[in-house]
Amino acid sequence: MLTKYPFQELGHANHGWLDSHFHFSFAEYYNPKRMHFGVLRVVNDDLIAPQTGFDLHGHRDMEILSYIIRGELTHGDSMGHQETLHAGEAQYMSAGSGVEHSEHNFGTSEGRFLQIWVLPDKHGVTPQYGDLRIPFDVRVDQWFHLVSPQPEAAPITMHQDVNMHVLYLHAGNQATYEVAPGRQAYVIQIEGDALINEQVSLSHGDGLEVIETDLTYKAQTDCHVFVIEMAKR
Repeated sequence: MLTKYPFQELGHANHGWLDSHFHFSFAEYYNPKRMHFGVLRVVNDDLIAPQTGFDLHGHRDMEILSYIIRGELTHGDSMGHQETLHAGEAQYMSAGSGVEHSEHNFGTSEGRFLQIWVLPDKHGVTPQYGDLRIPFDVRVDQWFHLVSPQPEAAPITMHQDVNMHVLYLHAGNQATYEVAPGRQAYVIQIEGDALINEQVSLSHGDGLEVIETDLTYKAQTDCHVFVIEMAKR
């Protein structure tokens, strides 16, 4: 089963320095029909103005991933980390028993990033932070396995049965993605236009719920896509 959520129909808030589209209920956007998708709790598509950002604030018992699409993002936290990431790179934080962090765009141009929250399979773990700086070409015309519950399967490990893959597919090319029985996935069309299973068209910013259905993904223009796969709930 495939269910599309067009970008234009997502939750939206524009604070001037921050322009956010919400795939699920978050902050001032509340939709009782869009609270989560399995263990996936938050997908925010954020535009952040230069020299602005989120000041120090706290989280606990949440697995948080940021995927930088353009520009840069500087992370700081109460564990002593201070890192700046750029387009195509990712950072991961397991908030666990509690951590404070900040996120700023100290660059000279607007930044865009996905903020993804996943409900953990255990509470109160020791907080962790990590970042991933990878060549962009590892995701070109092939799925790159970014997140897994198994440390040996992907460079980022989460405290949850969830896999995340990213792909940059050139126009005219095709890729497949398996969503096995008992599994589901959420697709984020970051950039470009694509046709899924010859029946669903996706464009910039769209979301797609997938339940127990394999995907044939055809790029109509150059495409950038992010998939979050998990157990069906």
